[in-house]
Amino acid sequence: MISARDPNALFSGGGMSFFTGSRTTKFSYGYSSFKGKRASMEDFYETRISEVDGQMVAFFGVFDGHGGSRTAEYLKNNLFKNLSTHPDFIKDTKTAIVEAFRQTDEAYLNEEKGQQKNAGSTASTAVLLGNRLLVANVGDSRVVACRAGSAIPLSIDHKPDRDDERQRIEGAGGIIIWAGTWRVGGVLAISRAFGDKLLKPYVVAEPEIQEEEIGGVDFLIIASDGLWNVISNTQNQKIKNEVLSWHSKMAVLGKKDAVAIAQEETDAEAASRKLIKEAYARGSSDNITCVVVWFENS
Repeated sequence: MISARDPNALFSGGGMSFFTGSRTTKFSYGYSSFKGKRASMEDFYETRISEVDGQMVAFFGVFDGHGGSRTAEYLKNNLFKNLSTHPDFIKDTKTAIVEAFRQTDEAYLNEEKGQQKNAGSTASTAVLLGNRLLVANVGDSRVVACRAGSAIPLSIDHKPDRDDERQRIEGAGGIIIWAGTWRVGGVLAISRAFGDKLLKPYVVAEPEIQEEEIGGVDFLIIASDGLWNVISNTQNQKIKNEVLSWHSKMAVLGKKDAVAIAQEETDAEAASRKLIKEAYARGSSDNITCVVVWFENS
């Protein structure tokens, strides 16, 4: 593990584990985080392996804060704890995820009552439970899987100009305004997030969940938009929104996608570091955080 004493340094680490269910799943994970060109660091991540009701569960998440780091840090410290202690986590995992996300958001907003400045955070998470992989996403951080060498996006950005998101926001009495990009109330460029108390009930922390079987998945990449602004999550993915500068668009066009870059490594931590270094080299101007989970199924 690289020392985090220097806030401008790239910080990384990792570990490995295995689950025994109907099949044995061995996996390793690596994480890297870099302040980059931003004046402050607002990204957080979490990797946690716990026993819940006699079953081993792995939690991985990336949290990209805005308006400060306090929301993302709160999620790092509380989201997976709240999820793993939900009474129905094992028997009804999807419902538990939705309820734990909502309860975590409500608890955070309650703590925020004394704060005048608005703050919020995305959350892109992956839960490994038995042979199941459950991805839950809020905001515009992303999760992508590699299966048989191909990139499979497991999340869709929550942006105000998505037809369903626009309808939801306007149905609740909110407005979408163009201000360099489409923004909720002319302020926030994502349509779902934790926190953002001044934009409730239009900006919500309700996750979209996608479930896959772990078997057949080679690895996962979970990352903040500091990575996705300049590296595609699949070669067929449209360049991420018009907010990107011409330079950033050129950084994506004709370049290797995230899965192709990670495939050049055989170690999860090395892959996460390589992705961050590549994003920075391509001109990312944001904080960059990445978690890679590498599977060895048998």
